[in-house]
Amino acid sequence: MTDIEKRFHPARIDEADVLAELVDDAGEGLPSYLWGKMAGPGETAQEVGRRRAARETGTFSYRNATMIEYAGHTAGSLISYVIPDAPEPVPSDVPAMLVPLQELENRAPGTWNVNVLGVLPQFRNLGLGTELLRVADESARKLGKRGMSIIVSDAMPAASTSGSGTGRWRGAGWSRSSGSATATNGSC
Repeated sequence: MTDIEKRFHPARIDEADVLAELVDDAGEGLPSYLWGKMAGPGETAQEVGRRRAARETGTFSYRNATMIEYAGHTAGSLISYVIPDAPEPVPSDVPAMLVPLQELENRAPGTWNVNVLGVLPQFRNLGLGTELLRVADESARKLGKRGMSIIVSDAMPAASTSGSGTGRWRGAGWSRSSGSATATNGSC
């Protein structure tokens, strides 16, 4: 893949639609479920997702996203950010099904967190996810972070090996079937 075929840029507010689509796809529909619970009268789950993507603050914000284009088309996104050295306790208003995920994130203080890595289906198997992980690694190194962190589901075995071999990962796993969470040091 040549640099002419791919291009990175910070996400823009006008990309909230595709960002919400990528987040929902990467989250295997869980985001849509949660957005549906948050929807007001007459509002769809996708509208909530777009609204949240267009926020100026919050972890799911276009401000934390890097987009990748391939052959002139938006192809994928990375949402990543720093986990503070002393993370705050999980707020009481976090939906119960997300508490274990937030607890896992809090077990990787001082790392650069890869929150979402998504590539649209028609652009998969082109190495774009790997390219986005390189962007995350560069960001972590520039900020002097001791490594990167990621939470993956046991339903996504390929995701759990994406960063292996770099030695910079602090991994966490989530079992959908048992609702259990584990954290590991080293490669995912």
